[in-house]
Amino acid sequence: MRALGLVFKRMILRVIKEENKVKKRTLMIFVILAMMLNLVTLTIAAPKEKLMVYTSMKEHLIGQLRDGFLTKYPGVQFDYYSAGAGKLMAKIATERQAGKIAADVIWTSEIPDFYQMKAEGILEKYVSPEASKIVSPVKDKDGYFTPARLGTLGIAYNTNKIKNPPTKWEDLLGREFEGGFGIANPALSGTAMVSVAMIVENLGWDYIEKLRANGAKMGQGSGQVVDDTAMGDLKACIAVDYITISKIEKGATLGFAYTSQMLVIPSPLAIFKGTPNLGTAKKFVDFMLSKEGQTIIANSLTLPIRQDVPIVKNVGLVTPEEAVKRAMPIDYEQLIINKPAIIDKFTAIMTK
Repeated sequence: MRALGLVFKRMILRVIKEENKVKKRTLMIFVILAMMLNLVTLTIAAPKEKLMVYTSMKEHLIGQLRDGFLTKYPGVQFDYYSAGAGKLMAKIATERQAGKIAADVIWTSEIPDFYQMKAEGILEKYVSPEASKIVSPVKDKDGYFTPARLGTLGIAYNTNKIKNPPTKWEDLLGREFEGGFGIANPALSGTAMVSVAMIVENLGWDYIEKLRANGAKMGQGSGQVVDDTAMGDLKACIAVDYITISKIEKGATLGFAYTSQMLVIPSPLAIFKGTPNLGTAKKFVDFMLSKEGQTIIANSLTLPIRQDVPIVKNVGLVTPEEAVKRAMPIDYEQLIINKPAIIDKFTAIMTK
């Protein structure tokens, strides 16, 4: 009987032991499930970082910059709206009237617009740690906007029609360019408007009159006058660097040359005041000004704003330092006031 009792006792202890194991396993499973549920809840509840950029840059450039930024910050929901600077400013004006600007960041080449937005108090002050590396003829001393690209304009010329590329502005008044030099309409193109203003401020209205007397013409947009030159409808034109060089690389019968005094138009970047995504917007500004971001910009056949980022070689570009050294000066704040009169007078001269 004693032996039988011992057997039963061992069996009971074994059952109790197994029950304890089951309870422990069950408890562990519940703990794991609770932790997983908590993690899912936190993931759902945590707001995803967002960024909306308004820009006048071409799709391929802003697209590459977005991809580079998302590689570094994969958790950000990044959207952008690409359109002409005038259209963007009209959109912003409408959104302001409605009570909220939908964008966090703006990036265009219309420098007067940035001075205007700064004066109206709609930009957030931010000086990036990368800003000390910038090389630019334009810098906002108060830190409300920062150049992120050095856009340059040179002379695109049809290589079948022009055998002596211009090296100075006076060359465009010669017989070789007679009846065939084009400038984009400053009412349609922001870069053309600033270019005309620079020429007027540095060479005077007399120079515009002489261009017209030599048969110069007012074209359409900045891209169209380059196409007209490639087709032979124009002999040469004032042309944006990356637009012209990309066409040359695709086989267009074009050359590209800078005059001794250069048209250099930085493209500023700014954060809108009151954005709910201020932290992410600052990250984007930092990325844009970083060596990584500027390398993407340089590889798009235009000039970076950093000295330590190499330019694309053998396509006619100069270094950022050289561009700044040769840049025509202009008072952008005064240009805000003078812009309508400049457009009107230029149009009157070129259409008479």
